[in-house]
Amino acid sequence: MAAAALLSHAAAQESPAPAPQYDKAIFHDPIPSDQLAFLNHFEGLPSKELVRDKQYRKLMHSVILDCVFHYGWDMPLAEALEKVLTRSPLPVQIQDKRYVMVSGRSGPYLRGRGFMWIDTQEGIALGGFYFHPTNGEPTPTVTIFSKQVREESLKMSQLPAAFAVDLARWSADSGISPVTTRYFIGGVDRKILLEHDEDFCSPADGTTAPADCEQMNANAADIDLDAAYYLEQTDHATNATAWMINGPDQVAWIQVRDDTCRVGPDRLRCRIRVTRERTHVIINRHSVAQLPNKPPHK
Repeated sequence: MAAAALLSHAAAQESPAPAPQYDKAIFHDPIPSDQLAFLNHFEGLPSKELVRDKQYRKLMHSVILDCVFHYGWDMPLAEALEKVLTRSPLPVQIQDKRYVMVSGRSGPYLRGRGFMWIDTQEGIALGGFYFHPTNGEPTPTVTIFSKQVREESLKMSQLPAAFAVDLARWSADSGISPVTTRYFIGGVDRKILLEHDEDFCSPADGTTAPADCEQMNANAADIDLDAAYYLEQTDHATNATAWMINGPDQVAWIQVRDDTCRVGPDRLRCRIRVTRERTHVIINRHSVAQLPNKPPHK
């Protein structure tokens, strides 16, 4: 009954809420630009050369959270990223004389790929790591991270537009689907959902939308729901390893959603709308404010 009521409420909404906009205030402790000037000397050189640089390594300590990450087995997040960057022949790229991308695609196992993205003008940095988990969680996954961000929930539109463009480019070059499970690890030492709120039928870069764009939107909504449900089950641990369990409440909700959206003039949009509503319910009921205090994962 509760599931049906939720669906009725969501289905009655004719249009989604406006997408959040990027606000640089979500980034704390920006890095002074003069401390990032050295990155310009590495433009065009193999990423592995920058990764060995002492200034770069010091910089990484200031932006990568000291947490445990599960890449095949538990290890520091910085170590996982180093595994895919330390021998990378891919060139260091700098867009618009400010956006630095250091990347690698040759992880030793599970198709590991990763990058560091740095805005040298704003002094902010975001990393990314992609691989195929085999521990029962949604797979494959892209985890974005930055110690500078301490939000309790996050959507893609809240990150810099230039980062979104470079992430899309990196994903395409690395053979990663734009609709992939996405997490975020920030300064609160929790793994949270990085929600797909982009509209694949209205590309932000002005390119032509793919023919199956509405289905991509539906797939993104489904993936986000699965990820939110998995994060809830694993208490948002940064190194979670558990088989995904579809509990009876979730199974019942999916059945009600499918029955509700089987009728009406726009079935696919109904499914997208109510699935996103369900995702937000799961996120909101397990916000940081609702969780008991406990020691962080080290």
